[in-house]
Amino acid sequence: MNEDTEAVAERGPGAGGDGDAARGPGRAAGRAAGRAAEQAAGRTSDRDSDGGSDRVDGQAGDQAGDQAAVEAAGAPDRAAAAEERTEAAEEAAEERAAAVSERLVAAGRTARRKLSHSLREATLAGLLAELGALAPDPDEPADVYGDAVVARLERRVAELLGTEDAAFFPTGTMAQQIALRCWAGRTGNPVVALHPMSHPERWEGDALSAVSGLRTVYPTGEPRQPTASEIAELAEPFGTLMLELPLRDAGFLLPTWEELSALVATARERDAVVHFDGARLWESATHFGRSLPEIAALADSVYVSFYKSLGGLSGAALAGTAPLVAEARVWRHRYGGQIFRQFPAALSALAGLERELPKLPSYVAQARKVAAAMSASLAACEVPWFRVNPQAPHTHQFQVWLPYDADRLTEAGVRLAEETGTVLFRRWSPDGPPGLSVTEVEVTEPGLSWTESDVATAVRGFVARL
Repeated sequence: MNEDTEAVAERGPGAGGDGDAARGPGRAAGRAAGRAAEQAAGRTSDRDSDGGSDRVDGQAGDQAGDQAAVEAAGAPDRAAAAEERTEAAEEAAEERAAAVSERLVAAGRTARRKLSHSLREATLAGLLAELGALAPDPDEPADVYGDAVVARLERRVAELLGTEDAAFFPTGTMAQQIALRCWAGRTGNPVVALHPMSHPERWEGDALSAVSGLRTVYPTGEPRQPTASEIAELAEPFGTLMLELPLRDAGFLLPTWEELSALVATARERDAVVHFDGARLWESATHFGRSLPEIAALADSVYVSFYKSLGGLSGAALAGTAPLVAEARVWRHRYGGQIFRQFPAALSALAGLERELPKLPSYVAQARKVAAAMSASLAACEVPWFRVNPQAPHTHQFQVWLPYDADRLTEAGVRLAEETGTVLFRRWSPDGPPGLSVTEVEVTEPGLSWTESDVATAVRGFVARL
């Protein structure tokens, strides 16, 4: 048996052609070349010689084909091994992140100096003790499906915003989903114009389309508030214009009062209603130089949060006209938001409105001083390519961008807190502009005592640990 016959015999009857193709092109090419040379020369007596060349070429093809087959056979194993390595790396990264989070919380709880409290630093014992002191009348009946203290909170929100009514919701996501759904039904247009960096687009799991069947269009993709001309030039009709005030992921940015008024007027010219995502509306009044009722009066509906700036346990409210809020309550029930008892969230929200709301202007003013001192200190430390965004904060929160790895920056902040008892920055993210990591800075009650010198000392300590 020659090599070709042995190969066919090993593969079995009828396997020769497929085997040749599978084991590489060398054998077929060799045979074709041999036959062509034989016919051209007319020397059939040299077939053995040409056949020998054929076999040599075929052997080379077989070797190449065998090597390719071996590599192909091993590909699934290599892919599985690579997947295992990826999973192991991801698990290790998650473990490191969890460890860093624990260190951040521990350092924050014992820190002597920080710009704000972190929501993650709270303990059950502390929250329960505070909750017990919130009820003005311990004998007040507990709420049942939204009455009593919950109804009292709703009336208070409507009073503060100057609206006809307000409804309590367990989450802001639910409040906004229902508001936009109601407006789609009332306008007959399921299209919502909003910014691609807004909360429904980034943090709600596509609920607008998946749950409510709505569709979104973007007046701009720039990291800023849209302009009135961009609203006017949108190519298709929309039923609702949703404005996030402030636009958190762009740096807690707000338009000017004149710009906001123009945005609303342009939407009305296009027969659209206006909804404010006012999760942080409470602290926006300072920037606008207007009262909360004046701001809310521009919109057809407003959502506000109770825990983001007011320090409540949870919850939100949707405010607007009485008919709209009545419809929203129907949908709240359908969405599973008609909860039996909600007094902990309601009591803490009322306390936040009484205690924190009056302090917010002072937080905004102090944030501007801290941001200016931070910018000057980073420049003095010769940190390249840094940015405080915006340079003059619109609220009591702002971003800082630095050209270092996010994990490295977070570790430096944790070490500063652990070693000096000062919390300057918490967690950093790689999601800043290209080449830059970003963090958010918030100034509340603990940060009111910070001086320019305090900021400079903290920044120097932070940079030294990079």
